[in-house]
Amino acid sequence: MAQEPSESKKEQTSLMDEILSIFYILLAVFCVRLVLVDPFFIPSSSMYPTLKIGDMPVVRKWDYGYSKYAVPFIPVNLPFEGRLFFDENDIKQGDVVVFRYPQDTSVNYIKRVVGLPGDTVQVKHGRLYINGAVVKREFVGDYTYMDQGNIETTGKEYLETLPNGVVHRILEVNGDIGGGDNTRLFTVPKGHYFMMGDNRDSSLDSRFPHVGYVPVVNLVGPVRRLMWSYDSVSGGNWAMLKFWQWPFNIRYDRLFMDVTK
Repeated sequence: MAQEPSESKKEQTSLMDEILSIFYILLAVFCVRLVLVDPFFIPSSSMYPTLKIGDMPVVRKWDYGYSKYAVPFIPVNLPFEGRLFFDENDIKQGDVVVFRYPQDTSVNYIKRVVGLPGDTVQVKHGRLYINGAVVKREFVGDYTYMDQGNIETTGKEYLETLPNGVVHRILEVNGDIGGGDNTRLFTVPKGHYFMMGDNRDSSLDSRFPHVGYVPVVNLVGPVRRLMWSYDSVSGGNWAMLKFWQWPFNIRYDRLFMDVTK
């Protein structure tokens, strides 16, 4: 006659099933982040009004193919150079892109593509020129936001229309006399891109030598949609630990928001 398994063996089997379940969940998350999507946290105001401090956009890996910087958890000495499954036509002016900071590739930046390989880019008196033509912009009105340190900041908001027809919002906090509002003429080299933040007077981007032209290999991928948004500025220090404030600081109107519109 077959014997019933002991209680201890049943408990061991149940524990092993739970461990395997957790392992499979972690493996699935690993695979998703490796080849499909990856969330990032916005820590600064450089992309206001498009992206706010506390936003969590999702990067779509497959849009630009894969480079050694587009795959997390894996050492950078991968057995290939450049990008796999990459078509340069997939990267367009106006794309909001996460990339590795050229001076320190352990750091992620997020900016907007304004210059493609071969383009000339210049800012004169606050106006953006691409290939010698001034980029159209239309005044919207005043825009006020809370910056880091709970500092109220006001700027002028514009709708800017890039040469390919992409329309997006920008801010000029210091009018047209900010630190990056008059630049030399840049010619974007092959295999590189010119990036700018939408908050033009509060963005460290390709206008400055600390960033410069961004190599295509440094691109992680484009951002199309937000996954989450939490007002960590008005919540003060350690906002995410103040669980009693969570329901009031979530930006419900920005959850899953399309950032391309």
